[in-house]
Amino acid sequence: MNKELMEALDILEKEKEISKDTLFEAIENSLITACKNHFGKSDNVKVEIDRETCDFLCYAEKEVVEEVEDECLQISFEDAQKVKAGAQIGDILHVKIESKSFGRIATQNAKNVILQKIREEERSVIYNQYFEKEKDVITGIVQRYIGRNISINLGKADGILNESEQVKGEVFRPTERIKVYLLEVKNTPKGPRILVSRTHPELVKRLFEAEVTEIKDGTVEIMSIAREAGSRTKMAVRSNNSNVDAVGACVGLNGARVNSIVDELRGEKIDIINWDDNPGNLIQNALSPAKIVAVFADPDEKTAKVVVPDYQLSLAIGKEGQNARLAARLTGYKIDIKSETQAKDAPGFRYEDYMDDYDDYEEYDGEEAYEEEAYEEGYGEEAEGAETESADAFSYEEGAEPYEEETLQESYEEDGFAGEDETEGDDEAALEDESREEAEADDRDIE
Repeated sequence: MNKELMEALDILEKEKEISKDTLFEAIENSLITACKNHFGKSDNVKVEIDRETCDFLCYAEKEVVEEVEDECLQISFEDAQKVKAGAQIGDILHVKIESKSFGRIATQNAKNVILQKIREEERSVIYNQYFEKEKDVITGIVQRYIGRNISINLGKADGILNESEQVKGEVFRPTERIKVYLLEVKNTPKGPRILVSRTHPELVKRLFEAEVTEIKDGTVEIMSIAREAGSRTKMAVRSNNSNVDAVGACVGLNGARVNSIVDELRGEKIDIINWDDNPGNLIQNALSPAKIVAVFADPDEKTAKVVVPDYQLSLAIGKEGQNARLAARLTGYKIDIKSETQAKDAPGFRYEDYMDDYDDYEEYDGEEAYEEEAYEEGYGEEAEGAETESADAFSYEEGAEPYEEETLQESYEEDGFAGEDETEGDDEAALEDESREEAEADDRDIE
């Protein structure tokens, strides 16, 4: 038994994860290559290796002839008798080849063949390992910056985090551990080339799948996700169990689950909403935290018109349009957002449809009505808590001016002031009395 060869093969199989059969094939090919370099031909050379004992036999098949013309392929009758007694002309004999007879160059070539095969198999094993993890999240260690790209050690291979896949504002230090999304694995002559990402929306999805047990076992399902890396992510979830709250499962106790993901994403905000098969309800949820008055969705055209209270318009659109943009990506609808005032004057807007869909809104009076009036006059802060998104509030705008004038008139009367019509006659009578008193005083002075 060749113990040294057996031990070497065991070590290679454990460290490089290369099977012994592949290594045996590499040894066989190396011996055939050595024979070709030594004898010039290897067509008739055979190599047999015992997989149990690692003993190998290298021999050449030669034909017995009377007169030898090619020593590599033929053997004389006399020499054949020495190899095998009773050999006849025309027989094929197996002539053993001693590997010790190979020269230095043939031995070196055989060694190179074995090493080359080991390197190829090692690259193939690494490629297969990471190809199975493609489209998944993996933890890596930051090594160094290569220009504007970052080299990340993923274990047995290095990944490249390109500038386009980096979140703006994120700065990494060497030896820092980060989670990345395995974007693509390419097989190249120099080994596998692995591309990773920190901006892909699937990164957030995979992090939730790893953190939330209900998502992993299929109780809660992530239906859609939209992300602007480094700023905000919107995610729609649905529960397949009526006893499980999808949003609550993702948020966790006191926000423990979602906070761990936010920390991994360096403070990126995450909005989790309930999925709804009704496009109108889904769009309304997607535009949260803004309050919605009405949604007119067209499933065929994939467009939607949304009406929001005047004071909620900026909140619905979001900073630089971010909230509306993410809602559009999340739902797949092209969303047109208008305030109540804009919707009233917009072409194609039918007030009847608006009232039919939202006739269940209650009319507000008393203190709430006062808050509506304050909002109409421009005091947004005072009216912020009022339920002004109702259809009655919208219809109320049309008669606002007369109501405000009447209110103003009543307030004057309560304060003890009379209107212009009532005070005009009193002012003229007072002037006549004053003139008469002055004339009588002048007459007394003359007397």
